[in-house]
Amino acid sequence: MYQSSNKRRLKFQIVSKPALIRLVIFFGILLILSAWGWFTMFAMPAQSYRGQLTALKPEEIALQALLKQDIQKIASEIGARNSGQYAKLNATKDFLEEAFTKAGYKPKSTEYKIQDKPYYNLEVEKIGTDQPQEIVVVGGHYDTAFNSQGANDNATGAAATLELARIFATKPTKRTIRFVEFTNEEPPYFWTKDMGSFVYAKQLHQQGENIVAMLSLETMGYFSDIEKSQKYPFPIGLIYPNQGNFIGFIGNIQSGDLVRKAIASFRNHAQFPSEGASLPDWIPGIGWSDHWSFWQQGYPAIMVTDTATYRYPHYHTEQDTFDKINFDKLTRVVTGLVKVISDLAN
Repeated sequence: MYQSSNKRRLKFQIVSKPALIRLVIFFGILLILSAWGWFTMFAMPAQSYRGQLTALKPEEIALQALLKQDIQKIASEIGARNSGQYAKLNATKDFLEEAFTKAGYKPKSTEYKIQDKPYYNLEVEKIGTDQPQEIVVVGGHYDTAFNSQGANDNATGAAATLELARIFATKPTKRTIRFVEFTNEEPPYFWTKDMGSFVYAKQLHQQGENIVAMLSLETMGYFSDIEKSQKYPFPIGLIYPNQGNFIGFIGNIQSGDLVRKAIASFRNHAQFPSEGASLPDWIPGIGWSDHWSFWQQGYPAIMVTDTATYRYPHYHTEQDTFDKINFDKLTRVVTGLVKVISDLAN
C-alpha cells in the first residue's frame, strides 16, 4: 500500500509549478496568435449577401449588354491572344484603345520589348479633383493562355476594366483613377520581369508614383450553386463555403486593410455574395494575377476573382468560351465595383 501511494504522489508531482506556468503561457500565446490570425486573415467587415437576387435595374441591363458586346469581340471574334498569336494580341489592344477613345479618354499605350518584339500596356486616367497625386489603379490583363479564347480568363477582367472606365469618365473623384489593360500576364511571362503588369508597376515605383490601392480584375464570370463546386488550397476550405456562388476579394497580409475596405464597400452596396481573405502570399493562388506585380514594388493590391482554377472547370482550356459566362452575375459584380472604386477614390 505504501509503495502504491508513493508512486501516485510521484506521478502527480511530474508537472511542477514552474512547468505549469510555462504551459499556461504557451497556450496563452497560442490563443493570442490564433486570434491575431483570425482577425488579420479571415475576419471581414459587414456580412455577405445571402438573399434572393433581385431583377437587374435598367442601367444594369445596359451594362450587361456592353459587357456581352466586349467579351464577344475579345474572346469569340479575336480569340486566343498571346505571344504565340501576336497579331490577335495587338488586335485586342487596338479594340480596347478605340473603345477608350470613344469613351472620351486619351489612351496611353506604353511599349516594352521582349526579344526585340514590342508589347503594350494600355492605360487611361481620370485626374482627381482634390488629391490627384494619390492614385487608385484598376486593371485586368487582356492576353490568354495558349489555344484558349479566354472568355473568363480574362476577357471578363479586360471588359470590366473598360466598362468601369466608361462609367467613371463622367464621375468626378477626389483621387486619380487609372484604368489599365495589361499584356503578358499568362505563361511564359507569368511572375517574370517580362510580365506586363510587372513592367508597369516597376515604372510607377521608379517614377515615385503614390499608388494607394490596386484592384486586379481576374477571371470574374463563372458561378455555381452546386455543393462542392468551390475548392481551396488546404486548409482554407475548412473556413469558407463550398458553393462557388460568390466573388472573392483576395490580398496578402500587407494588403489586409485594402481587402477589408474593398469588401466592406461591396457588401454595403451590392446584393451579391462575397468572401474576403488576407493571406500569406506563399499560399497557392493568392498571388496568381497582376496584383502580385504591385506587391513586388510595395504597393497595396488585391485581386477580385471568381477564384479561377479553384472553381472554373474550363480554366486555361479551349472550352473557356463566351457561353460559360454568367453575365447576369458578372454585371452585378461590376456594378458593385463601381461603389468600391468610388469609395477608394474619395
